[in-house]
Amino acid sequence: MTGSSEQKGDQGFRKTDPYGRWRESTYSGTLSFLRRPYTRELEGIDVAVTGIPFDLATTYRPGTRLGPRGVRAGSVQLSELLAFPFNFDPFDHLAVVDYGDCFLEVGYPEKMPAIITAHIREIMDGGAKPLSIGGDHFITLPILEAIVEKHGPIGLVHFDAHPDTWDDDGSELNHGTMFTRAVAKGLVDPARSVQIGIRTITDDDRGITILDAPFVHNNGPEAVIERTLEIVGSGKAYLTFDIDCLDPASAPGTGTPVAGGLSSAQALEIVRGLGSIDWTGMDIVEVAPPYDHAEITSIAAATIAHDWICLEALRKKAAS
Repeated sequence: MTGSSEQKGDQGFRKTDPYGRWRESTYSGTLSFLRRPYTRELEGIDVAVTGIPFDLATTYRPGTRLGPRGVRAGSVQLSELLAFPFNFDPFDHLAVVDYGDCFLEVGYPEKMPAIITAHIREIMDGGAKPLSIGGDHFITLPILEAIVEKHGPIGLVHFDAHPDTWDDDGSELNHGTMFTRAVAKGLVDPARSVQIGIRTITDDDRGITILDAPFVHNNGPEAVIERTLEIVGSGKAYLTFDIDCLDPASAPGTGTPVAGGLSSAQALEIVRGLGSIDWTGMDIVEVAPPYDHAEITSIAAATIAHDWICLEALRKKAAS
């Protein structure tokens, strides 16, 4: 762990260096994600973590507006030790900050998609990749709008219980039609996109390859990794992880739980195997702390996001 013995506690607002970390009590201190310093100064920053506390597109249980707060709290132990199984401190190699939350105008839902897009655009204009903590899954659509402005159409790796490719019902806010719209708008290249862990039915996959939950259980994470890398190829891609991809036993704190999902161990093994993909960013969505128990869901979500940061750190380390 980097930092002298005099540097202790409350890194979130005391630390100015985006590299390294200080000693911190897991049970106290300011709750930035992984204890990264809070800042909106992005010069030299590789990854900016931001909360998108939005849940007006939910179709069942609300509460994901509290997801960013819950996932930050669930990250405290991950900021204490070397990353497992990577056996290194990602912040020795990667400059990561907590950018704070996107400010959303309560009572004006029609404004929120454009606000989210502008928020992510601001992060990317600053030179950082966005790691967004939702919020319901609708937020991925306005995030993709900003991503594609810079990179053009991208591949998508989508972990979920639901394909979110149902017919567009015409409503602006719906967390089950984002990828129908993303394909229709040309944001996502379906030929380079894959959905993992699906266990609900859609009449139209929009050309996206589905590796459903039975495929994962029957063939194992290694087969999923191999197939995903083959589909995505060498082009740029975006990772979106709906926490309800996990079985409710591993993630009870979510709005639309579906039995028969992945374990956290399966999901983490798959994510850790996708380091060769040229990621443009990531989000972790649908964590609803009011339905969680003992922070099970928040800890799983924080670990998935943490491991994606480790992949980015390995990539930068290898390039240096």
